[in-house]
Amino acid sequence: MPDDSIPPERRRQQAEGGREKAEDGREDAEQGRGATEDERISAESERNEAEQARQSAEEVRDVDDQHRATLEAVREARERLREAGEIARIAGEESRVAAEAARHAAMEAVNATAETLQATLEALKVVEEMRRTLHEIREVNKLDFN
Repeated sequence: MPDDSIPPERRRQQAEGGREKAEDGREDAEQGRGATEDERISAESERNEAEQARQSAEEVRDVDDQHRATLEAVREARERLREAGEIARIAGEESRVAAEAARHAAMEAVNATAETLQATLEALKVVEEMRRTLHEIREVNKLDFN
């Protein structure tokens, strides 16, 4: 229902103004779509960067976990070495005590051998003295028969 009270020139100007507004609205919408597309691309880029940051953080956590596991393995190895060293120290102390006991036993054996040799020497001296005495007795007896 067109309004007959508006002159045709004025209607044409209004129509032209409406077209211009529509064109401006279309251009604004285009720009809005362009801005929205730019914002979408920017948001996508930020999401990609955030995903890369998340992946990097995950990789860092994995490396940290590996380092922790390695450090724990090193700590356990050191503990085993410390225990082995303690066992070796105890074994060394036991060996030292056993060596000291063996040295004492050897010294006692040497002393016993020396005492035995001394007794044997004394016995040999007695035997030698008896031999001489017997030899002298024989000499005296030989003289008596002649």
